[in-house]
Amino acid sequence: MNGRFMSDIMNVDPEIYTVLLNELNRGRDGLEMIASENYVSKAVLQAAGSVLTNKYSEGYPSKRYYGGNEFIDIAENLAIDRAKQLFGAEYVNVQPHAGSQANMETYFALLNLGDTILGMSLDHGGHLTHGHKVNFSGQFYKFSSYGVDPETKMLDMDVVRKRALEEKPKLILAGFSAYSRTLDFKAFKEIADEVGAILMADIAHIAGLVAGKVHPDPIPYCDVVTTTTHKTLRGPRGAIIMAKEAHGTAINKAVFPGMQGGPLEHIIAAKAVCFKEALDPSFKEYAQKVINNAKFLADSLLDQDAEVISGGTDNHLLLIDISKYGIGGKIAEKTLDGVGIFTNKNMIPFDQRTPFDPSGIRIGTAALTTRGLGKNEMIEIGELFVQTLVNIENKEKLQKIKENVAEICNNYPLYPEFEYLK
Repeated sequence: MNGRFMSDIMNVDPEIYTVLLNELNRGRDGLEMIASENYVSKAVLQAAGSVLTNKYSEGYPSKRYYGGNEFIDIAENLAIDRAKQLFGAEYVNVQPHAGSQANMETYFALLNLGDTILGMSLDHGGHLTHGHKVNFSGQFYKFSSYGVDPETKMLDMDVVRKRALEEKPKLILAGFSAYSRTLDFKAFKEIADEVGAILMADIAHIAGLVAGKVHPDPIPYCDVVTTTTHKTLRGPRGAIIMAKEAHGTAINKAVFPGMQGGPLEHIIAAKAVCFKEALDPSFKEYAQKVINNAKFLADSLLDQDAEVISGGTDNHLLLIDISKYGIGGKIAEKTLDGVGIFTNKNMIPFDQRTPFDPSGIRIGTAALTTRGLGKNEMIEIGELFVQTLVNIENKEKLQKIKENVAEICNNYPLYPEFEYLK
């Protein structure tokens, strides 16, 4: 990329240039704490915006329906090989456009419509594709759910086993969207074997922690593992499917031609870059820092008497019950946004409020860690988080919090190589 980044779009489409610039500055001026978001490297940005976006490449390496894919094949094979090395997987498909599609394609590959699946309840931390009635998963398959213990807010594997014995599912799904503890994949495997079920893990949130060897590894125990490539893995928005080799042919067919046409080869190249970055020893240090920061943040929140679900975290995210502040998640999220603390409203286990205005706020440390923040900043951010919620109508106090947030952001500039973009 010669010349200044975004110089061409500035001339061709000033309106979109303004959108891009405003989004860059929004990120610079605030603390990104949405647990499913992160910042990619400049190299990933360049691959995602490369000439590979020009090419159609339906099919798979060496088996394309278009000519001229000799270089595309090299990039896709690099992505596959690096993902296999990174996760220790026998088979990898790097073409899924998103995590939801990866899950859909896995179901279609391994199940019949109407088969029973046992997954984590959305209300307790699961994902829409884990069986919610408004999602394809809940409409095409018979989903049963397991949840967390009412007291500890943690998974009880004895209860998961009981549900599996009752439901006799064809597939058991281990994974979550808002659960702050580690998953015991070995225990899930034992339950799956006992009931004769396929074991699948959706590690979209924790893939970077698994790759960094700081979270239990699902690969030795699961028949298939899906993940997004953003979030803690710090790659482009997309997904991959990993599996035992025996499932490879069925999954390939489900992805293409079953669910998708031309793959996004510019994004696949960006995935390859992301996997190479994650294979570097420094990524393990990053993954450990993500967890350390989450624990520092949890301790700070608890010191401020915040209600942290399950009492802490073992991964990158935290779920906060904000009921004690007399507000719902909708107002809390908006007010936090206003001071530069970016979060998302979220259901908490056994929530009595609507999903559109729930009782929880979900936060994470992946993006903050990428930016370079550490223990001292986590302690301060925990204090600012709570102070925002207890001063929801105090404009003077909120302005002071916003200034404190801005000071932290200025100390850790985002994309300093693009400093000329203002």
